[in-house]
Amino acid sequence: MTKTFLSYNNIFSNLGFDSETVVENISRGNSGLEKFNDPSLLPEPFCASIISSEKVENEFNKIGTASKYTKLEQMMILSLKRVVDASTVSLDEKVGLIISTTKGNIDVLEKESNFPESRAYLSELGKTIQNYFGFKNEAIVLSNACVSGVLAISAAKRFISEGKYDHVFITSGDLVSKFILSGFNSFQALSAEPCKPYDKNRVGINLGEVAASILVTSSTENLPKEAVEIYGDATCNDANHISGPSRTGEGLFRSVKSALKEANLDASQIDYISAHGTATPFNDEMEAIAFSRLEMEDVPLNSLKGYFGHTLGASGLLETIVGMCFMEKNILFSSKGFSDLGVSKGINIIKDNTSKKMQIFLKTASGFGGCNTAVILRKANN
Repeated sequence: MTKTFLSYNNIFSNLGFDSETVVENISRGNSGLEKFNDPSLLPEPFCASIISSEKVENEFNKIGTASKYTKLEQMMILSLKRVVDASTVSLDEKVGLIISTTKGNIDVLEKESNFPESRAYLSELGKTIQNYFGFKNEAIVLSNACVSGVLAISAAKRFISEGKYDHVFITSGDLVSKFILSGFNSFQALSAEPCKPYDKNRVGINLGEVAASILVTSSTENLPKEAVEIYGDATCNDANHISGPSRTGEGLFRSVKSALKEANLDASQIDYISAHGTATPFNDEMEAIAFSRLEMEDVPLNSLKGYFGHTLGASGLLETIVGMCFMEKNILFSSKGFSDLGVSKGINIIKDNTSKKMQIFLKTASGFGGCNTAVILRKANN
């Protein structure tokens, strides 16, 4: 089977507009979360990570005319441009483009939008990104709830393994919009304080917006220092409930088990888990049960939601990139907001930044509709 690698990457977020700055901020314990009291977005106060539209426009005007593009399009283009430029890959017939998002330009449906409602179609988002860069192949839009970012990595791996493409660019993004806020608020899932994944005092999730981009490639030439090989992956849908995860963690258990089998590894060989960790009781408990069933109770684990909030369809790719940088630095970074274990199974939550030699890490994601995805990644530059 053709080897595939995660290579050049970029994160555009409240913690910085490039991966290096973002990881540096995380290492210092900085969070992009803020408390908002804005009735135009939500009647009650909420905590989230929102990038100022003015900051995004100012950054975009350095490369083009911001008014022609929605906020999400601007963020995705800014993020992906750094990756395309760094890679020097020619965007020919053997190069693919995947866009992962949950709701895309849903904000254009709001009354104050200056864009036509047709811009809300995910296919239009795909065309806009494709045309900006001049990709020869039509963009593939992948929207499968909150596993979208990780699932895009699996899809890119398969396209390359099957010989359809030699390289695949992925860009992921979602916004904190009125629609998204009202939806999670209807579940009574939002927290007005910074989230605390797996903690006994957690009170709910925070939402966040980000754009993250990466190159998936079969080429071993000029790989950046943080590059990783996609060693195993799997997706499983437990079909438990439209919004609630399986109480036994069945879907997550099966997806990790299958990824381990493909990678020919056992649980003891995983150095670190970048988990989903939304800070809701059902999700955190489900994950703890699944990792216990997998005999991964002692594997160091964190959630990055305390730094970015839940960035929906971008979260999996965002957190994969951060995990790559963690592993290159051989440092386990703390799970922000965690203090006292609040799940029924013993899992090894990282409380403090700790040095550890690492070779292999596991990234997991779970989402509405019962979807669960796992990807195992190994250092490419040993």
